[in-house]
Amino acid sequence: MSNKKILTYGLLFTAGVALFLFWPGNSTSNMLSNNTEVVMYKNEGCQCCTKWGDHMQEGEFAVEEVPVPVLMQVKRDNGITRELASCHTAIIDGYVVEGHVPREDVERLLSERPDAIGLAVPGMPTGSPGMEIPGRAPDSYDVLLVNKDGSTSVFASH
Repeated sequence: MSNKKILTYGLLFTAGVALFLFWPGNSTSNMLSNNTEVVMYKNEGCQCCTKWGDHMQEGEFAVEEVPVPVLMQVKRDNGITRELASCHTAIIDGYVVEGHVPREDVERLLSERPDAIGLAVPGMPTGSPGMEIPGRAPDSYDVLLVNKDGSTSVFASH
């Protein structure tokens, strides 16, 4: 084989590899992890939010914490009202997950894929993921499915 052919094949191979690596959606983080990305918007220094993120990472989720100066604006931009609000807002695979929603409910949401905004646990119920207090009994709480028209229905009860 001539040097010209070797050089041509080498150049084509290199171009193909470069195209694959730099094609949108083919980042090395996507290739190395099958975890679903969670982008969690929170107030700076909120530890219960970080604990919820740790709870999510125990499953098949990769959590990125994003401190923001005006968290209510993130909520409003994503269809979350004051009545539904909690201490953090996450975006997971196109859905909004507001507050201390258990991982298994998020997994069910992503499996069933309802035509909705997402899930919310209003407030910060004791015993919900990230809100565990040793020696204190957990509160009963509902996880709400937030529909696109703003209405809600009970998705799960804990």
